[in-house]
Amino acid sequence: MKGPTGPAPATAVSPRGGRSMSNEPGHGTLEQWLVELDAITTVVTEGRVRSALGTIVRATLPEATIGAFATLTTSHGTVDAKVVGFAGAEVVLVPLGDLSGLKPGAPVVLAARRHQITVGTALIGRVLDGQGHPMDGKGPVQGESWAVTREAPQPLLRKRIHRAVHTEIPVLDGMLTLGHGQRVALFAGPGVGKSTLLGQLARCKDFDVVVLALVGERGREVREFIEEGLGAEGLSRSVVVVTTSDSPAQTRVACAEVATSIAEYFRDRHQMNVLLCVDSLSRVARAQREVGLAAGEPPVRQGYPPSLSGLLSRLLERAGNSEVGSITACYSVLTEAGQLDDPVADEVSGLLDGHIVLSKTIAERGIWPAVDILRSLSRLQHRVASEPHWRAASAVRKLISTYESKRDLVELGAYTRGDEVLDEAIERWPELIELFNSGVSRTPFDETIESLREIADV
Repeated sequence: MKGPTGPAPATAVSPRGGRSMSNEPGHGTLEQWLVELDAITTVVTEGRVRSALGTIVRATLPEATIGAFATLTTSHGTVDAKVVGFAGAEVVLVPLGDLSGLKPGAPVVLAARRHQITVGTALIGRVLDGQGHPMDGKGPVQGESWAVTREAPQPLLRKRIHRAVHTEIPVLDGMLTLGHGQRVALFAGPGVGKSTLLGQLARCKDFDVVVLALVGERGREVREFIEEGLGAEGLSRSVVVVTTSDSPAQTRVACAEVATSIAEYFRDRHQMNVLLCVDSLSRVARAQREVGLAAGEPPVRQGYPPSLSGLLSRLLERAGNSEVGSITACYSVLTEAGQLDDPVADEVSGLLDGHIVLSKTIAERGIWPAVDILRSLSRLQHRVASEPHWRAASAVRKLISTYESKRDLVELGAYTRGDEVLDEAIERWPELIELFNSGVSRTPFDETIESLREIADV
């Protein structure tokens, strides 16, 4: 064996070592087990740490590939790390934990398989950390192994979106109707009710299961959201994946990937209609910026690395419909003062099937949800809404647009009646405010559409 700075020799082990196979229901077919078995390496590849600076570790690690995982040994235990690049003959690793206690020449062992988590119906009602491990004190999860990094459904095999989601939130059901399998962005600045709206969506009973990713969240707010925003009833049909703001950057990125993987499990294995909420995609992007810049990528727009575009497109394309189930996804994006020219907002708006914009100005008028209808868009509303509903929504949008264009004149009392469309908008305005200012109450979908048609007179 070489000295402490050289790689240790590869050592053969049993291909079945450390892995027990179960024939219990829900643990996969024989063919699935054989595929997993083929993916397991039959040797242990060990290397040594060469250097560590900031959040990057460089090591010698033969046979390592991009995206592979390894285990670092520190004086306090072990830390998982992900291979994100190469520098000559050395691999560049990003840790998923604290590097305190790491020494030069410390051993690095290549993982036998890529990042996997344990999944099963027992996940429902549980709270997991960013690596998919339970953090709610209720013990381990029993189930099957499931790869975190997966391919998006084949485009020609996806089911088309045709059925409306009944959120029971009037402004969404009436003006921005969503379909099962649709993916939308939620653009919002601070203090406009983003978390409250996500909590309302998560309590929607039109889904079989809800998967929530709280990425880089304030530690104080995690329990508040679970107990108040989600509630006991909401948690009983949800899986929550959490990383706090002090988590390593790669763990924050992994949080969104783990949540997406869990949603894929319920969609593809159990043929369910799943709601996936990621709060927020901006924090995922910032975490990837930390990883990319530390690994040596060049900064581009607002310092984000080139790898961000590929990460977002791969992550977002995994949601949506498959052959057997659906993932309806809502990704929150933090914007300053409602501006949509943020690089992350600009990127995702072209990838998703619509966006919901929350406005501070509307929130200050005491209207909640503070949805800016004119700046928001559901690209599939015309497909999932009935013809009378679509015509009513179009007519109401015209009324809102007309009123907003002359709001200052109307509120100053300087407008003289004579414009038929504006006169109708002024007359209908109190009814619109009453319908859309729903707070946290829920309104049946059919009742919302009937009210909308009465206002639009169609």
